[in-house]
Formats: sequence, structure tokens, C-alpha cells
Amino acid sequence: MIPDIALPNLFVAQPGQLVLPVVLPLLAAFLMQPLARVSTALARGLGPLVLILSAWITAQLWIQLGDAPFTLAIGGFAPPLGILFYADGIALLFALAVPVFALLFWPGSGSGGDAVAGSGPDSNQADRDQAARRDALVLLLVAATTGLALSGDLFNLYVFYELAAVASFGLVALSGTGRAQVATFRYLMISAFGSVLALVGIAILYMQTGTLNLGQIAQLAPETLNNPIGSAAFALMLIGFGVKAELFPVNTWVPEVYAGAPARVSALLAGLVSKLAVLVIVRLLVLIFPQPEAAQMLLVLGVLGVLTGEFAAWRAKDFPRMLAFSSIGQLGIVFVAFSIGGEIGLLAGLAVALHHLIVKSALFGLAVRWNGSLEALSGAARTSPLGAALFVLFALSLVGVPPLPGFWAKLTVLIGLAERGTPLDMTALMVILLVTAVEASYLFRVAIRLYQDNPDPVAPHARRDLGVAALLGAVLVAATLGLRPVADVLGAGAAQLGDRAGYIETVFPSHVAGKDRP
Repeated sequence: MIPDIALPNLFVAQPGQLVLPVVLPLLAAFLMQPLARVSTALARGLGPLVLILSAWITAQLWIQLGDAPFTLAIGGFAPPLGILFYADGIALLFALAVPVFALLFWPGSGSGGDAVAGSGPDSNQADRDQAARRDALVLLLVAATTGLALSGDLFNLYVFYELAAVASFGLVALSGTGRAQVATFRYLMISAFGSVLALVGIAILYMQTGTLNLGQIAQLAPETLNNPIGSAAFALMLIGFGVKAELFPVNTWVPEVYAGAPARVSALLAGLVSKLAVLVIVRLLVLIFPQPEAAQMLLVLGVLGVLTGEFAAWRAKDFPRMLAFSSIGQLGIVFVAFSIGGEIGLLAGLAVALHHLIVKSALFGLAVRWNGSLEALSGAARTSPLGAALFVLFALSLVGVPPLPGFWAKLTVLIGLAERGTPLDMTALMVILLVTAVEASYLFRVAIRLYQDNPDPVAPHARRDLGVAALLGAVLVAATLGLRPVADVLGAGAAQLGDRAGYIETVFPSHVAGKDRP
């Protein structure tokens, strides 16, 4: 008789473990440099190991604790005094995406001729130090962006936002080329301008409400921020946090940085970091500024981003720059979608944002090898047939060809705009239809060029870069085949994201009287 042996549960998820996906990459980032001096092999393995561990912990928290929102008051200090982390289905989804995508686009992995300086076989101490600095910056970026997904108060959101900015500057500049350094300086100046605006907006909120806790501000907002001062605070924070979200007009750094940085870094910035900045803006919009004026502001800036980004992409002459401008246009559609409001607007925004996360990251992964002019891509399908086929798949989905996910995401945006039906909404609808034709023009132009005859095409992709793009292509196909379950999950996420009362009840349930005012 075989005894009934119960296997031990190796990991029992507790809300207190929510801090680990932030702390572990942060700790590893500081250990990276001294560890590299002791053992290069250990230093190289530390980053991927921490990312796998962070992703596993986040997934276990999501699986074992479910979608029901919960909070973690770090250090036991009750809000609004302490550092508060908030987790629901959407926060955990983005917190899980951070280590997964960082692992997929880990700069030190694979060859591909795109890694930053020092990523090849380290033949001397300088190379090892350079590689350690690069890996530490990626881990710092992971910690900061995970913190952006989980933070429940404005102070920590701002701290994590600045930390992400510092890591981004370092990653872009680390390649050491003059082009990258100029792009970094431009990025630094615009980002600093945005940070000042965001800080002023946060200061105004604090002056009006006396707190930085998002749940408490959400309680006080109807009586303290539903006025021109509140609108000004939202505008300042929208522009400030919009720098990383590629929002018009503070997105002029995007083409230079994405074209000058290593393609894997661009994949992380365009695919991942921009979505975390969008999530911050959407939290502000839903919790604190639900008034129509804020949504209209987001709609107008989104439309301008769509127009400027897509027409600039149509004129671009090299592949990374085309992807960069295209990203600006697609992020504009994300803002238009979230401006619709209600469950359909949040559903549309989530769908477009997650679609952009997958497709744009994959396209920048292909740009590791296709990092030159569009003319140089002539005949590239001959040396990289899978890469060319994947480009066509991603392009069809971006344009919105049914039944690919991009079609359903765009259709949801258009339905939401048509249902509201104001002149501004109908203008946005017409703009999206117009730029879809523009988008199809430049993407199909590249696709045709890939399949032209050329006796001397570009070199093939490295297997790892092609494998990552193929994996993301498989996710896109799987989403197409399982559209109904995906739509149900996104619908539940949209409902949770828009549940302002539920957020307040979870984060700061006690009644607050607000700051004494004359």
C-alpha cells in the first residue's frame, strides 16, 4: 500500500511578498558591480535569475490570491503615512509583464550585433565592468517600473518614475556613440522638464487635499479638485508623466532615442516603460479627475499624437525611426481610447496598450538586425524568411486586418467614439480611420521591400532575437484563436480598473474629513 504523501507547498503567497518583485531587482542592481569583480559568470547569471524569480513570485501572488485587490503597508505604517503598494488584476498583469519582457530583451543575451558596448565576450576588466553597469541599469529599470505598477500613493509614484528615468538615461547613453549621447541629452532635458511639471502638479494636489495617498485623494477630489485648480494640476501631471508615455507634445525625444539606443533597450522603452507611464495617467484620470474636461484634454493630445506620429512614420527613411514615430501614433490611439471613459473606453485602452506592448516590442526585436535604412532591407526575406513573415503578421495586426487582435482593439475604440458621438469624438474617429490608411501605406511598403530581389541582402537575425519575435508572434496568434477568453479577461480588468469606489475601499476605507480650509 502506497502511503498518501502530501507534497509540501513550496510557496504560500502572502500580501507581504508583494514587495519582493521591487526589492529583489533593486538589491541585485547594487550587487552587480562588486559581484562582477568576483565572478563574471555569477554576475551574468544574477540578472536573469532575479527576473525569473520576480516573475514567478508575481505569478504565484496572482494565482493564489486571485484578482481581488489588496494592499501592503510597508513597515506596518497605516496609510496615509507609510509606503503603500496596491495590487489588483491589472497591477499584477503589468508587474508580471515587467520581468518577463526584461528577460526576453535582456541586453546581454544573444549576439545579433546590437548589444551595448561590452556585451560580447569580456576580454578584460573594463568590458566586465561595462557589462555589469548595463545589467545593473536594466535591473534598476525593472524595479522602478514594477514600483510604478504597484504604488498606491503619489510620492512613491514620482520616486519610481524618476528612478526609471535615471535607468533609461544610462541605458541609452551606455552604447557610447555620439548619436546616443546627443539623444540622451535631449531625452534628459525633456524628461527633466516633465518631472518639474509633474512635481508642481503633485504639490498642487497636496496643497488642496493635504495628502498624497491616492485612495484618500480620490475621496477628497470631488470637493477639492473639481475646479480650475484641479484641472491645472491634472494638466501638469499629464504632461509630466506623459513624457515617458510618448504623449504629444513632449514626445520629441522618442525618434532620436529609439533610433540611437540599442534595439533591445528601445523595445523595453517603447513596449514596456511607456505602458507603465500610461497606467499612472489612467489611475489619475479614473480616481482623481473623472470630470469631462480632463478626458477632453487627453483626447485632444491623443489625436495630435496620432496625426504627428503616423505621418512622420510615413516619411521616415530608416527602420528604427519608422518604428519610433509609429509608436507615437499608436500611443496616441491608446490615449484616445482611455479618454472615452466607462467600461468600453477602459477595455479599448487596455486592448490597444497590450497589443502595442506585444507588437512593438517584437518589431524592435527584429530591428536588432534591421537597424539601418529602409532601402537596405531590400531582399531581407531571402536571408530571414521567418523574420519577414513575422513582420508581415505584426504589420497586418497593427493596421487592423481581421481577425487579428489589432482589428478588434481598433474596432472597440471606434465603437466607443461612435457611441459618445460628440463632434470631438467623431473627429477622433475620422482621424484614426485616416491614419490607418497611412499606417498601411508605410508598413506594406516595407513588407514589399523585404520580398524584393536583392543579390546582397542584410545578414540574417540571430536565433535568439528571431526566437523572441516568434514567441511574441505566437502569443498574437493565440490571442486571435482565443479571442473570447482574452476579451473576458480584459473586460474584467477594465471593470476593476474603473472601480473607483472599490479602490478607495481597499486603499483608504475610513472616512476622511479633508484638510481644514477657511
